[in-house]
Amino acid sequence: MTFPLKPIAVLALLFMSCNTGKLTVVGSIDSDLQEASAAQLVNTSDLLWTIEDAGNKNNVYGMDLKGDIIRDIDISNIKNHDWEDLASDTDGNLYIGDFGNNSRKRKQFFIYKIENIANIDDKTNAKTINFTLPKNIKSEDFEAFFLWNDSFYVFSKENKKTMVIKIPNQIGSHEATYLTEYKLKGKDTRVTSADISPDGKTVVLLNHDRIWTLTNFKNDAFFDGTVQKIDLKHDSQKEGVCFKNNSTIYITDEDSGKEDNNIYSLKL
Repeated sequence: MTFPLKPIAVLALLFMSCNTGKLTVVGSIDSDLQEASAAQLVNTSDLLWTIEDAGNKNNVYGMDLKGDIIRDIDISNIKNHDWEDLASDTDGNLYIGDFGNNSRKRKQFFIYKIENIANIDDKTNAKTINFTLPKNIKSEDFEAFFLWNDSFYVFSKENKKTMVIKIPNQIGSHEATYLTEYKLKGKDTRVTSADISPDGKTVVLLNHDRIWTLTNFKNDAFFDGTVQKIDLKHDSQKEGVCFKNNSTIYITDEDSGKEDNNIYSLKL
């Protein structure tokens, strides 16, 4: 005999189903990129841009969705101190976040602007946005950011609380604005990449085996809305996330030696 589910049981099932996500492998990243540290689309292009982090070339790479390198651009006038994430704008510009800070000793952080990347052949120069932290804020490690309403939102990679700071999208030197700190749910809550949907309604934060979605927020109080943890049931060194559209994201991971580094898709 089958008994109808009580309303509470139905709600519990719905809650659980919304907290697990299944990744789909889209492509295998070229083996020359062992440390793909970011993922970003620019406008409607199908190229997925990535970078490598500290100790690697000062280059940005455009991959097709199979993971093959189609574009390899040398950024001649800057150094890869510790590149960690990418962002883009609707004018076709790409931004590199050079704010990795494993030692927690950095005082100067950089965001590099590559203008009109679709029209660059193999070499270019970048413009520099330089920022420092507010004087009463301790130096932390940062690995994630996105651009929204002409400001950059940078998230710290900390296991206790995630700090959010804000920097204007203006060439020159700035002092970052402290916005908030938030304790994400989970054993490992280090944020390795971030992005915001094209309609500005959903923020996604990436971790090695989960994501968090931030929705129903007002202005840039991202954590004052709905914060939902989605377990991916897949543990790898995931370092890049970006929106394909308002409901689907791409995720990339680095080569850990256990399996190939891949491009994944996930429908939210």
